[in-house]
Amino acid sequence: MSGPRVRLRAVDRDDLAVFFDYHRDVEANRMAAFTAEDPDDRVAFDQRWDRLLGDDTVVKRTVLYDGRVAGNVLGFEQYGDPSVGYWIGREHWGKGIATRALAAFLEEVPLRPLYARVAADNAGSLRVLEKCGFRVTREEWAFAAARRREIGELVLVLG
Repeated sequence: MSGPRVRLRAVDRDDLAVFFDYHRDVEANRMAAFTAEDPDDRVAFDQRWDRLLGDDTVVKRTVLYDGRVAGNVLGFEQYGDPSVGYWIGREHWGKGIATRALAAFLEEVPLRPLYARVAADNAGSLRVLEKCGFRVTREEWAFAAARRREIGELVLVLG
């Protein structure tokens, strides 16, 4: 793929300050929907990342765009399924970064099937997942902390 220079590397503790800023973004939280109860709670954020960084079963990658931290991609188990999730800072939306980062992650982590979940109305994230080969298998309803109500959540799989 041509386009922005995107690469992945292991998460460094220094990345967490940037991740925290991205996770506090009101619009990003609304779009992601299934977020922390309080995105401004730095203690809870640090505790979550301490658990992630200490868990060798979780694949953790920082997304770099032209050498700058643009977000992260994680591989983890959710509801008993191998799953993937990502968060890209809003200043980087619409540049193809999420698609390139996820594609690179999928090359690195060949485990299949691999699952992803996305708010049913998050067209941008759904498009990224579909470009990378994920297909919607079903819709469920779940409580979205960022919206304080139940919403549709699409479950996707990459075979």
